[in-house]
Amino acid sequence: AVPTLDSTSIMELDSVPTHLLVLGGGYVGLEFGQMFRRFGSAVTIIQRGGHLLAREDDDVAEEVAKIMREDGIEVLLETTALHAERSGDGTIQLTVKTPSGERTLSGSHLLSAAGRTPNSDWLNLAVTGIQTDKHGFIPVNEKLETSVPGIYALGDIKGGPAFTHISYDDFRIIRTNLLEKGNATIHDRLVPYTVFIDPQLGRIGLSESEALAQGRHIRVAKMPMNYVARALEVDETRGFMKAVVDVDTSQILGCAILGLEGGEIMSALEIAMMGKVPYTVLRDGVFAHPTLMESLNNLFSSFE
Repeated sequence: AVPTLDSTSIMELDSVPTHLLVLGGGYVGLEFGQMFRRFGSAVTIIQRGGHLLAREDDDVAEEVAKIMREDGIEVLLETTALHAERSGDGTIQLTVKTPSGERTLSGSHLLSAAGRTPNSDWLNLAVTGIQTDKHGFIPVNEKLETSVPGIYALGDIKGGPAFTHISYDDFRIIRTNLLEKGNATIHDRLVPYTVFIDPQLGRIGLSESEALAQGRHIRVAKMPMNYVARALEVDETRGFMKAVVDVDTSQILGCAILGLEGGEIMSALEIAMMGKVPYTVLRDGVFAHPTLMESLNNLFSSFE
């Protein structure tokens, strides 16, 4: 059998892989792939879909792929792993199907970063009557209550985005409702996330493609990071800032900030979204020079 690493076991390695093969071009695959590339490993990322980070707009995913390749990472798109075997010298031979045909990759280590399955089968749920979906996740209502009244599920087991901060907020909802007799729900909850590559990708709300799919009347503001004074000062100008705005209400619907401290800039926009602040307030606001927040003036003056 070919030994496979996951996001836990890869952190227990005693030595840097010579060549790390990564199955999956999502958050885990990109973060570990770039990290080990910078440690000195050769890295190949194998992604089944047509671009990295399946939830992102094409322009965001393409810019991330460009950054990965600039770091010396081989990125294979529309590529499916067929089978793996170990040769006599311990090398992993991974056969993949690419748009141009089959190919065999040789690597020292194999990281599976294509997602995780829930361990609900360990919980003996049949005794309780709690229902699961076909993947083993436990469906819940807006108050995180399962199909059995009075029994709740929180964290990754309920499906949806598997982020630590979502689990923290799930706990807040349960605590508020059960201990404080509150009425907290996950209705309209904003779900921010940051992909901790370098530079970061901070994301919240609707992407451009998601907003269009919902039939929203939108404008898109977009600005390269080389227009940001702070980014120029620290010589990190890769990436861009992108925000989606509702034409009718001037509300910010979402953003993708790929660049220096992208997660921090995204968090500032999240606060505006939480307060339903129109984009014009950020466009016209006075921010200290030369902070990253100052770039919001120009971003919201840069509609396509």
